[in-house]
Amino acid sequence: MDFTVVMIAITLLVLLVLSVPIGVALGMTVIVGIFASNIPVTFLAQRLITSLDSFPLLAVPFFIMAGEIMQKGSMAKRLLTFSRCLVGHITGGLAQVSVLTSLFFGALSGSSPATVAAIGGVMIPTMKKEGYSSSYAAAVNTSAGCLGVMIPPSIPLIIYGTTAGVSVGDLFIAGILPGIFVAGVLMFVSYVMARYQGHGVKENRPPIRQTMQAFKQAIHALMVPVIVLGGIYGGIMTPTEAGVVAVVYALLAEAFLLRSLTLNHLWQVLRGTALTTATIFLLIATASALGQLLLFNNVPNQIVSFLTGISENKYILMLLIILLMLILGTFMDALANILILTPLLLPVAKQAGFDPIHFGIVMIVSVAIGFLTPPVGVNLFVGCNIANISIERLSIAVLPFLGALILALLVLAFVPQLSLILLGR
Repeated sequence: MDFTVVMIAITLLVLLVLSVPIGVALGMTVIVGIFASNIPVTFLAQRLITSLDSFPLLAVPFFIMAGEIMQKGSMAKRLLTFSRCLVGHITGGLAQVSVLTSLFFGALSGSSPATVAAIGGVMIPTMKKEGYSSSYAAAVNTSAGCLGVMIPPSIPLIIYGTTAGVSVGDLFIAGILPGIFVAGVLMFVSYVMARYQGHGVKENRPPIRQTMQAFKQAIHALMVPVIVLGGIYGGIMTPTEAGVVAVVYALLAEAFLLRSLTLNHLWQVLRGTALTTATIFLLIATASALGQLLLFNNVPNQIVSFLTGISENKYILMLLIILLMLILGTFMDALANILILTPLLLPVAKQAGFDPIHFGIVMIVSVAIGFLTPPVGVNLFVGCNIANISIERLSIAVLPFLGALILALLVLAFVPQLSLILLGR
């Protein structure tokens, strides 16, 4: 193996083991690779700038800001009330409410940890009061939080689209059915687990009038994905323009219609948006530079040759790719996985005959599962803080949901129609 590639691999591995922030770790790895390759130092500065010179990437801060506005406002609570009217009467009702509300809120925030914080922050204490165990309540909400990056508009989908050079709008449309499918799987597991743990039906089915009233109160939140996806699919606006519309709509709705957004909230929104955007853009810039270094050293072609050398069967190749992504997801950030692995694995997927849009959905679901696997499972840490339980206890409690998510991932990988049917492919 080339000396530069070895140095890059060793440096990145050591920095990750030392828990160096992923953006800093990637940047330091690039610097080591530059010196090992005798490339001018100006290469890093050039890549840091050119990698962010992309119109679709402008959608990222806008969708982050829209999610922050709705998280600080009242839309999440209104969605929760509506979800409770729809599924609260089913066995394990509050668990079902958590999953359904996370599905709805994921269409607003595009972030997995934000979904756990917003929905789990309300639902975990509520479930504990209703007699659900702390570990089960936390496991349901941390697992459901993964829907935040699966259901569009999703920040990881935007990152994959810009990295792979495919339509972000098509990815948004392709992610609708897989997101609903995964939510259905999680609701089924919640039902089975609730029956096993003895959490029966605790609420009566609400009257239609009450459900319609809850729907009316939640209509402002439910309209966000309709406006965004309808505008993109109808050819009215690009994903970036849709992000701007989402911010304006959320701001007007929360500040003037729902009157739940104060000036203090607005400062928190701006601060949260700036910090999250800066973190993501640093990651994009450094990962892009690292990807270019690997391309210089012919690593993508070597990976294609290696994987196709193991087997030319497209399904075995997909299994190998999924296994690799799941393993890397245990110790590497989701966005870093997308940015680093997309240029390396997409050529393998294309050569095997997989549609890049379909492969993108498989990749997003794969990295979303990484939110539940220690030591870097961010959702686990958020859930532990809310439920006040240990990471070890939650890691065990989440195993049934983790297994179900992996099975759902395999279905999505080998039934591409679930991802492509809305695109007419």
